[in-house]
Amino acid sequence: MKLLKERIQKDGIVKPGNVLKVDSFLNHQMDITLINHIGEEFKRRFADAPITKILTIEASGIGIACIVAQYFNVPVVFAKKAQSINIDGDIYSTKIESFTHKRNYDVIISKKFLSAEDHVLIIDDFLANGCALLGLIELVKNAGAVIEGAGIVIEKGFQTGGKIIREMGIHLESLAIIDYMTDNTVTFR
Repeated sequence: MKLLKERIQKDGIVKPGNVLKVDSFLNHQMDITLINHIGEEFKRRFADAPITKILTIEASGIGIACIVAQYFNVPVVFAKKAQSINIDGDIYSTKIESFTHKRNYDVIISKKFLSAEDHVLIIDDFLANGCALLGLIELVKNAGAVIEGAGIVIEKGFQTGGKIIREMGIHLESLAIIDYMTDNTVTFR
């Protein structure tokens, strides 16, 4: 997606440890016009899928998932990173390691919001090693739901996540795939 790549080139900041900081427009402060274009693009790429739910993980993916959900006219469910007294009843759970935060999370979804009747599109801001996406895939499978695909805003193509997900046979669409990053350069596939 040309508009996204241009914005990454203009405002993205490469930090040590292969971290791309896009907090000025994507995952802290959000450029809603850009995210609307992202929502339209995911709708175009998954137009033939019978999506009934958009699934993401708590924090950065929620805003993006909400905009995408508007184009599919379906609800968003987000996996929570901690049990709370607000979640009652049975849950699906898994453990996920965060690349950015360098820690493990117990991730949960209430069973009342994800079922075998659902056709799920997973949405997230980044794909690096694939840990978060693999955890979300596990939650969908535990529910017996159908995974229609995964939409990723920015994939780090030089890390293993995309390869792992594609080898699982999951329809993965990444809007910007980065092949290489240095202190001041981002090279796209």
